[in-house]
Amino acid sequence: MANDAVGRQPKYQHIAAELKDAIASGEYGPGARLPGESDLMSRYGVARMTARQAFGVLQAQGLVEARKGAGVFVREYQVVIRRRGIQRLAVEVWGAGGAIWDVDGKGRAPVVEFLSVTEERPSGAVAAALGLADRARVVVRRRRYLLDGKPVMLATSYLDAALVAGTAVAEPDSGPGGIYARLAELGQGPRRFREEIRSRMPGPEETARLGLAAGTPVVLVCRTAYTAEGTPVEVNEMVLDSSAYVLEYAFDAP
Repeated sequence: MANDAVGRQPKYQHIAAELKDAIASGEYGPGARLPGESDLMSRYGVARMTARQAFGVLQAQGLVEARKGAGVFVREYQVVIRRRGIQRLAVEVWGAGGAIWDVDGKGRAPVVEFLSVTEERPSGAVAAALGLADRARVVVRRRRYLLDGKPVMLATSYLDAALVAGTAVAEPDSGPGGIYARLAELGQGPRRFREEIRSRMPGPEETARLGLAAGTPVVLVCRTAYTAEGTPVEVNEMVLDSSAYVLEYAFDAP
């Protein structure tokens, strides 16, 4: 039955599956060049379009990348940032004036490129997460993070404008410890966080702003910060280049 299933499988999918197995086995390691279209045409007796479709399957799965004029290569996932999801949010970090992303970099932290700070009407999802009434407005802080000049993350923070408008939170430079330290000065310092994580393929704007190679997925992290009383004070939506990050969570069993 398995052979019958393979026989019914489109040729390009069969070729893609064999190449995927070869990558998984280490026959083609990270950075290795795969056989060219002409090689696949000769080996499998298929048309060029079929060989091209097989490469398209692997690109869509994020396994390979095409380099113009050079061929198709196994993607190299070079981890440059280990995002320590719990340690980075400790009060001892931002409360002492530190930047939470310094915890990730360990001396090689990303550089923050501040994009904008605006006051806007929130989406329904953001308004609900912050517990805002109809027609409420939010201060929106947009940043891009770069490591060695390469963009690795986009981040957008939403905060209740009634709370933070006219404060340092609404300024490009929010000062030592960032917005969490400023919220603490307002008596609204975060003491609990909730993060939701998922992944998907990026949109055109995200691809351009992160300089992503074709087939590179992104990781979405949505963090909500709460006061000790349980009041939500920030929603932070982050888009991470999946090839640049490992997400690490170290915690005691409850």
